Amino acid sequence: MHRPRFIQKHPFPFLLYLEWGLLAIALLGEFLPGSVPRLGERFPLLNFLSLLGFGLMGLQLPSYSSSQKASPQTAYKIAYTALEIGLIVLAAAAGKNPRIFPFLYVVLMIRSCLIFRMPGRLVVMGIAFSLFLLMVTRFMRRVEIQAPLRWQVPSRPLLFNFVLLLGLVLVLILLLVNALINERQSREKLTIANDQLRQYALRVENLAMAQERARIAREIHDSLGHALTGLNLQMEGALKLWDSNPDQAHSFLRDAKQLGSTALQEVRRSVSAMRSDPLQGMPLLEAIATLAEDFYRTTGIQPHCQIQALSLPYEVSSAICRIVQEALTNIRKYANASEVNISLEAIAPHLHLTIQDNGDGFQIAENQTGFGLQGMRERTIALGGQMQIDSQLGQGCCITVQIPLLQFSG
Repeated sequence: MHRPRFIQKHPFPFLLYLEWGLLAIALLGEFLPGSVPRLGERFPLLNFLSLLGFGLMGLQLPSYSSSQKASPQTAYKIAYTALEIGLIVLAAAAGKNPRIFPFLYVVLMIRSCLIFRMPGRLVVMGIAFSLFLLMVTRFMRRVEIQAPLRWQVPSRPLLFNFVLLLGLVLVLILLLVNALINERQSREKLTIANDQLRQYALRVENLAMAQERARIAREIHDSLGHALTGLNLQMEGALKLWDSNPDQAHSFLRDAKQLGSTALQEVRRSVSAMRSDPLQGMPLLEAIATLAEDFYRTTGIQPHCQIQALSLPYEVSSAICRIVQEALTNIRKYANASEVNISLEAIAPHLHLTIQDNGDGFQIAENQTGFGLQGMRERTIALGGQMQIDSQLGQGCCITVQIPLLQFSG
């Protein structure tokens, strides 16, 4: 069963139910016998209409704004509150049982907390308390003058305690409703922050996927495309020389077969690079050993690995595995190296990863925009670390990655 629309629009429906309960008590008080002279029996209909109007106003509250700037509805809010106070005064003046009208001030305080910021709430609370104190004082004077003998007049200390109790209730309402509003605003801000975080994560994921596709496309173009082009040329040469020079044609076919094997290896490596989990459920030590074994099968060079057994979070292990994989790919494709060393150890306060080869090297200033190096650097920065590349032509290359241990210790 759906709630009525005016209840759904209320910021706190249970406070609206509380208002209805307090107004029902105030209205019921008009039918209860009073312990004081009936000073307002002449206007019972006016009293009921005042209570009814005051209650209906709670169905359409002015909107609350947490902004520090003046809201366009400020004048409307002030007029709304002034009308509420006027109805309370009218109901109290026309009623026959004044002791129940503090409930109306409680309702007034609840509503003011929902439409004003803290300064406005304090002003309304001061007005409500002062007005109630004034009405109680006037009531006491009228009772003492009109019925000093026939009615037992409430003692002044008792009325003072009653007024003090109302003041404490108003302060309590101010604190409670303010806490409810702050909690609601905190949840809304958290919801917005979560939405923004999800959108940001989605953009980052899409960007990473686009970069990975571009990197794989470049690798396919550079390696697989080259191998297939060579394969096509060798096959054409074999077809042309098949009749005139069978031996040369046979040599072309052997080269074509070798190029075909190379192309197949490139396809397998590209498919492996596209896997979502570089670790494939293995510990980091075993994953790096697998990468080294794959490198040996394709190049004939066995990397020397010194890997310390460490317990690292998945995101750290995955990033390190990707960095090692990309470094070995670059060495295989461009370095012409005969020796490769991989080292991973924890030396407080950093985790140190070193990948070194004795290949051709390169000019660092001319090779900073490649997809491989860029991806390695981005993964390092994402973990709060730093990556350094030392290389010169003819003197190999050394890649050093340092990742702070504090961010994933304990």
